[in-house]
Formats: sequence, C-alpha cells, structure tokens
Amino acid sequence: MLSACSAISFTDLFSNYNQQMREVRQAQQQGGFQQALSLIPSRNSNNSSYNLSLLEKARLAYLANDNKQSQEYFAQVYQLVQEAQLAAKIELSRGVENVAAVVSNDNAIRYEIPLYEQSMLHSYQALNYLAQQDLSGALVEVRRANLVQEQALISNANSIYRHQEEMAAQGVNMADFSHRYPTMDNTIGDIKNGFQNAYTFYLSALLYEAAGQSNDAYIDYKKALEIYPDNSYLQQEVWRLANDLYMSEDITLLKTSLPQAVTHKNEHANQGQVTFIVENGIVAAKQEIAISLPIFTSHNNMRFYSMALPSYPNNLRNYSPLTVSYQNKSYQSEEIVRLQSLAAKQLKDQLPLMVTRQVVRLLAKEEIRQQLERKNGQLGNIFANIYNIATEKADTRSWSTLPDSIHILQLNLPAGEHQLMLNINGSNQQIKLSIKPNKVTLVKLAAIGTYNQYQTYNL
Repeated sequence: MLSACSAISFTDLFSNYNQQMREVRQAQQQGGFQQALSLIPSRNSNNSSYNLSLLEKARLAYLANDNKQSQEYFAQVYQLVQEAQLAAKIELSRGVENVAAVVSNDNAIRYEIPLYEQSMLHSYQALNYLAQQDLSGALVEVRRANLVQEQALISNANSIYRHQEEMAAQGVNMADFSHRYPTMDNTIGDIKNGFQNAYTFYLSALLYEAAGQSNDAYIDYKKALEIYPDNSYLQQEVWRLANDLYMSEDITLLKTSLPQAVTHKNEHANQGQVTFIVENGIVAAKQEIAISLPIFTSHNNMRFYSMALPSYPNNLRNYSPLTVSYQNKSYQSEEIVRLQSLAAKQLKDQLPLMVTRQVVRLLAKEEIRQQLERKNGQLGNIFANIYNIATEKADTRSWSTLPDSIHILQLNLPAGEHQLMLNINGSNQQIKLSIKPNKVTLVKLAAIGTYNQYQTYNL
C-alpha cells in the first residue's frame, strides 16, 4: 500500500483518470483552454501519470496559442520518453511500480505513451516550430514522428502475440474473454493497427516539399495514401509528384489504381496552394467496465472474479466536412485520420497484457485477504475486502484532449489576396489569405463543439 501511494496520489488510487479529467474536457469543449489548463490535477515528477499530465497541458497550451509554453511541455515529455527507453532504468523503476500495481491497480504503473500519441506529440511540436517560423525544427519533429511508426511496424506484431501467450499462461481463454468484453469493432473499423497515422505522414510531406525535398515528400505522401487510400487529396498529391519527379513505373501503376487523380488538373503557373488541416471534436474518454472471468486460485480452486477494465464506446461520431467557397465553387474536406479508431485499436491490442496483470493482482489480493483473515479474524477480512473493492479501478488513462478526427482540404489559387468563406459545423466564417506563387499556405482549424479557431502558416 505504501509503495502504491509513492507512485500515485491518493486521488489516483481511488478514482480513475476519466473522472479526474471530466471538468477539464468540459472546459475544452467550450473553448476555455486556459481554464482547462488550470483544472488539470497537479502531479509531481514521481507520479505515474506525470508524463500524461504534461501532454494534456501541451495540447491545451497549443489550443490557447501559447506555442512557446506548449513547446516546453512537449520537450519535457520527449525527454521522459527517451529516458523510459533506457532498459536499465525501466527495469529499476518498474520493479517498485509493479509491486504497487499488484496491491492497488494499473494506475500505479508509469503511463506508457502509446505510439499513436507519440506521433501526435511530434506533429504538434512541428506546428509549434512552424508558428515560430522555424522550418528546420519542424522537420526534426516530423522525422521523429515517422521514426516512431517505422519502429512500431517492426515490434508490434511480436508484442501482441507475446501478451496473448502470457494471458493464456494465466489460464484465461482469449475466446471466452472476447465473448465477455464489449466489442469496439465499430469504433476500430478496418484499420490495421493502432499506430499508423496518415496525418503525420501527410504533414511531414508538406514540410519536406516546403524545404525543397520533393523525393522525401513523395515517399511520405505514398505512405499516407497506403494508410488512407480513399482520400482524393492524397491521391492528387501522389499523382502530381510522380509526374514532377518522372516516376515512370509509378505513373503506369497510378493510371490504373487512381483513375480519378489522373484526370485531376495540376496547378498552373503563378498559383499557390492552400491546405486546410481541420481538427474535429475531442477523442472519447475510456470508460470503466466490469467483467467476470473464471480464474483458478493458488489452491487450484476455480472461482469467478470481477475485474475492472477500460473500454471505448462502440460508435464513432459523425462530423460535417469543412466547406470552402470561392468564386461560386465549393470544396469539401476529407478525413485523413480517426484518432478514436487508433485509440480503440491500441487498447484492444493491449488487453491481453492488462488481463494478465489483473489476474496476478486478483490472486495476490486474495492471498493477502486470506492471510489477514487468518491473523486478524473477521476484522482483517472486512478490511481487506473494503480495500480491494475501493482500489479495483480500471486504468482509463489516455491523452484525452486530442481531437477525435482530422480532415484535410487542398485547393490551388492565383497568387495574391483572396477572401474565402468557410462553413464548419453550420457556422460561416470569412478569412483573408495572401497566396504566394508555388508556395503553400497552411490553415490549421480547430472545431470543438461550437468553438472554431484557425492559425495560418506560410510554408
């Protein structure tokens, strides 16, 4: 119990993360980003959720247009990620954390930032650098975001299989568990994994082109298209650069696989591109659910135990696309990533490991209860049961201030000053843009509830 309290606060021990962040998310939903910042629970650097707290603060500071503060928070998180990757430190620190988790709950384990959250960390940090007109700094961040995904492709499949084996070793049948656990299939959709993010590749391709690195841009556009093949804007960019770079073999293949993009006209001379990146909503929070599973005790007796686990709602919210009107023509945005789906897929892949820890914890708590009952009679039994019930909390931690869905929209305009009419979530807004020939003007929009805001970057 003492080791648990050293890793997590008293509040963390008896209430889950979702509950603690409720008021923060409500303030964010209303556009009160500074208020949301002030409502984030205070945590010191020894707290198991300290890195997650920094992520929440960094995202909210970004929304509040405090790019320097956001940059500082993200830099601290990245430093913590690097430290956590040192194997010796992981083993040393997690020994105490795992003991704490056995007698409390998974919230005592240091929050391990999921790969999709790491890639978003670097994407936001790249935008922080762009806000300060530092393209080279932004390029460093998008390279880091891409490296996260490349490394994940190598290690992900093996880790999932290993966790399933560990769960089976504890006597839990995967099919039986899947039958009892609520499905998240509608939320996950048809994505292959919980870390490949077409948006981060798209952003890196934009920045590579701005830096004159067309070959690198082409590679990342193709990666984004592979993940989100139905996005027409990605199709057009791949077709455009394939022609610009004289990729004859690719051009032949693209004529068959992307007939709509092939008929799309490329930009003319003295034109620039306007690119909209639209963040919609807030990702759903994890919910705590309880399921009962048959588990064999240390005395080889089979009993049904109730365990608390996290889950996501099995539905996705619908968002109206951004509509941009210019000279009696309308253009609509298209989704490039659904972060809610990545979050649900990542959770599903981690469930075998979570269940394994839960079984170990349940058996350990049962052993402690029996010992207390033998030594202290019914009073010890009552105390143990109260403690076990109070601390059986699901780990509902996640980066809960992220957007739910991200869309993109691109159009080419003649160089000069232009006024565009935007319609998002039924609200009209007129913006004025200065377009430079052969350059990209990036417009970043955040649409949260009834709140809309935009930032402009000249690439």
